[in-house]
Amino acid sequence: MSERRFYEAPADDNARRSAPAALRNREPIAEVLSDWLPASGLVLEIASGTGEHAVLFAERFPNLEWQPSDIHPDALESIAAWRAAAGLPNVRPPILIDASEPDWPIEAADAVLSINMVHISPWQSALGLLEGAARLLPANGSLILYGPWLTDATPTAPSNLEFDADLRRRDPEWGLRRVEEFASAARERGLELIETRQMPANNLMLLLQRNSSAPR
Repeated sequence: MSERRFYEAPADDNARRSAPAALRNREPIAEVLSDWLPASGLVLEIASGTGEHAVLFAERFPNLEWQPSDIHPDALESIAAWRAAAGLPNVRPPILIDASEPDWPIEAADAVLSINMVHISPWQSALGLLEGAARLLPANGSLILYGPWLTDATPTAPSNLEFDADLRRRDPEWGLRRVEEFASAARERGLELIETRQMPANNLMLLLQRNSSAPR
């Protein structure tokens, strides 16, 4: 395993980044996680960003071990700095994961969480997230996602349509994903959409579980 995939950092306030969205959404997300996460085990967080969620959730769920990850070096440094400052025993050093690649430096997880990733990455990364979760999760293990989505079941809020257009202007490979299309791709990979929950600010949380009969 490459040494560059693990990031340790001193408690350096300059390295710790903060995202206003993380401060706004962390409590509503934590409430849903209290229903959806396993009682114990390892949670792999894909695209941990600043690291604020990882520290809060690890503190909120002390019986779970938290494995943060990201693809961006500045995010990995921020995660490592938040981890060092928090000093929590159940947060592992962050690891580098490119969700679109099949080679992840972790062999198993009891749950996989991804917050605000699939709409700001290529569709190939969303498919890679599904494939990675299918490889790592045990039977009935959970993949949990949070973010803005399009869905046939609910009219899209104008703010989400504007956000989608802005994302696609910034990068044609970005954009809000349709729940039904994502669920279909998940089913092809042995994951079933179990539940969706409406969240503040026109966001959704999705709970998918690995089919017990699905081959690894």
